[in-house]
Amino acid sequence: MKRLTITLLAILFLLPASVLAQQQENYDYWQHQREMVSRGQQAIFMCNGLFTSNRTLEQIFDKELAFFREPIGTPQGGDYKVDRSRRAVEIGAAGAVPVMRAVFREGIGCVILPPDQDLDDIDRLPELTLPYPPGDAARIPWPNGDLLENTGLPTVVDADALQAASDWAFDRESEEQVTLSLLVVYNGEIIHERYAPGFDVTTRTRTWSTAKSIAGTLIGMLVDEGRMALDEPLGFDWYPSNRSPETDPRNEITLRHVLNMSSGLETIDNRGLEYATGSGLSYWAGASSVAGARSRALIREPGTYWDYENYDTLLGVYAMKLALGGEKAYAEFPRKALLDKIGMRNTLVSTDRFGDFVLSSQVYTNARDLARFGLLYLQNGVWDGERLISEDWIDFVRTPAPATADIGGIYGGQWWLVPEGRDDVPADAYSTSGNRGQYTVVVPTHDMVIVRRGLDYGRQGFDRWGLVREVLKAVDQ
Repeated sequence: MKRLTITLLAILFLLPASVLAQQQENYDYWQHQREMVSRGQQAIFMCNGLFTSNRTLEQIFDKELAFFREPIGTPQGGDYKVDRSRRAVEIGAAGAVPVMRAVFREGIGCVILPPDQDLDDIDRLPELTLPYPPGDAARIPWPNGDLLENTGLPTVVDADALQAASDWAFDRESEEQVTLSLLVVYNGEIIHERYAPGFDVTTRTRTWSTAKSIAGTLIGMLVDEGRMALDEPLGFDWYPSNRSPETDPRNEITLRHVLNMSSGLETIDNRGLEYATGSGLSYWAGASSVAGARSRALIREPGTYWDYENYDTLLGVYAMKLALGGEKAYAEFPRKALLDKIGMRNTLVSTDRFGDFVLSSQVYTNARDLARFGLLYLQNGVWDGERLISEDWIDFVRTPAPATADIGGIYGGQWWLVPEGRDDVPADAYSTSGNRGQYTVVVPTHDMVIVRRGLDYGRQGFDRWGLVREVLKAVDQ
């Protein structure tokens, strides 16, 4: 046997390099799914751009689709259809890659359909017709409404420094960083508000993963009520089903683990597969967000390794659904418990086609609503004298996840933290963070909230903490 092994090794060494190279895995087995996902992504962006954000096709192709390598069509037309009467978009022509469709639904924004459904299935899709609170937001004073009664700067604010910080955000050296809006709240009042051409105070855009901080807030409300618990198992069965579900090692995963992004479950959304499989199929291809989240294998001890995964958030959201105990209570919970109470009238929390909230990314809102959200945290969870979230919960989201100890303590409970060792901004600041540059930063030491919305693409890399540093120059005189 030893002589045979040596002989085989000798043969391998004699083989030409070209033969050995043929054994490398270079083929992208996911290419057709990538194309399907890309079509679905374009359908969602165009649908929400037209019917949620009220933008034109020219604006959408210029900004929302700018990071697409090869979007289908142009503003003048192509292999896509816009059905304005049904508020729907279809992308692509029938062939090896299916046509993908997205439809606007009342109260939740656009929903992506799977390849085997068409626009005749619209009435089967979820919607939310819950009435909004009474009153005209334009006549209700900030922060519950949009009426700004005091537009002058406080005497302690340096107007030139504040404008310089604004220019720092908008006049980027990198063409890949496109700031859409900047809003600064100081001592509860808006002291700066600026929008890029084509956007204004009413424009809703996608939050991407800033939605995770909203999800964490809703979950925290139920923890405060005793209906969920941080250190108890999530409380549902996993996929695939087996004969002894009680022995499934994933039962050891707690709510704390998933909110800390340290579930120990298999990596799905990283390593080049984000737009091919995993949560991408529920975001852009009509798959169930719940089924996919419950299908990952455990590969590490929970709590020991930090791995940023959309599905971890969605596991917490599914546990929230079970805690609420009914479809109607679940569908209305974000509005009734949070959004309506703090004046977030412009925020749409979207679902998959099964009615499950895609609260890891799929929320559309404007800068002022995110400022209200940040202000709730700045006010230690109290709004109009009513406590909505506990100080204990705020402490949790601001405490570094144990598994981030070796990477600078950068993440808490669905919120991002100032990296250890960075000394140009207050250490107690904390921030939401969404793809393409969506940030809501809370700075307790300066009684400040900073909202930056973007449509960054390519390398991205906008420095939110650098923005905080620049803005604070206006008050640190």
